[in-house]
Amino acid sequence: MVPNLAFVFPGQGSQSQGMLSGLGASHPVVRQTFDEASSVLGMDLWSLVQDGPEDALNSTVNTQPAMLAAGVALWRVWCETTDIRPLWMAGHSLGEYTALVCADAMSFADAISLVRSRGELMQSAVPEGVGAMAAIIGLEDDQVRDACLTAETASEKVSPANYNAPGQIVIAGHAPAVLRAMAEARGMGAKRALQLPVSVPSHCVLMRPAAERFAAVLADVPVAMPRFTVLHNVDATARTEADAVKSALVEQLYSPVRWVDTIQQFSVLGVEQIVECGPGKVLAGLNKRIAPGSPTTPFFDAESLAKAMESCQ
Repeated sequence: MVPNLAFVFPGQGSQSQGMLSGLGASHPVVRQTFDEASSVLGMDLWSLVQDGPEDALNSTVNTQPAMLAAGVALWRVWCETTDIRPLWMAGHSLGEYTALVCADAMSFADAISLVRSRGELMQSAVPEGVGAMAAIIGLEDDQVRDACLTAETASEKVSPANYNAPGQIVIAGHAPAVLRAMAEARGMGAKRALQLPVSVPSHCVLMRPAAERFAAVLADVPVAMPRFTVLHNVDATARTEADAVKSALVEQLYSPVRWVDTIQQFSVLGVEQIVECGPGKVLAGLNKRIAPGSPTTPFFDAESLAKAMESCQ
């Protein structure tokens, strides 16, 4: 293992129709990974990812297994191509499951079933239009929290959901409260307050009912000690006991993703190089703002694989 190397895995929002098509043609393990997922789901996940329709791919219940399969497929390509292994791992929201699979803490089949259930429970927890999420750009963390506190009422809640980067926080909650918090943020001088095109208000109190049901689903899933150290979203710390890992996954549903803390903790632990293993470059962009001294190299196709391997030498 390379002690100063970390791998990170993206979550929802990084998916795109046609992702991994090139690697799927040159590395059979990519299609094999999607075939494994398809057998669990009872649907052709590779066809959905390649051919759409796009709105079906972007539906939470499909996006979650698709992104998990993509991240695991890329990790398997990496492992076939090089013997370089990281000491550390983390994933953003859904990406935490990818990290746990790649760290051998959870089987791929179990994780695919879990994230499908997770997506279904999240989707059913809040009726369409009741919840919302918005990105707040250009304010300090305390300012965003204050805007949320001002905007919420006893019956309409809103709170930070993703601490993505300095000055970039996503909020979530009841739709009217989110709109009020956006207005408060603009009044505080936010550069942008943009409502996001999502149907599920993730990582907020509205997900507590989903979390309670998900805990029952998760209870019987085997979890082993991770081969690599995985930092969890809820507090940027690692866990080794199965019950502690499961608790973190349940709590993650209704707690904010502390991505800034996670990447800063990597720096404290001596991480000097990060590879983003998944479609797109979302985390690389966030990480550049959090820890410019620990560059993140994205890996999602043959060309970026070569660059990522070179960066780890």
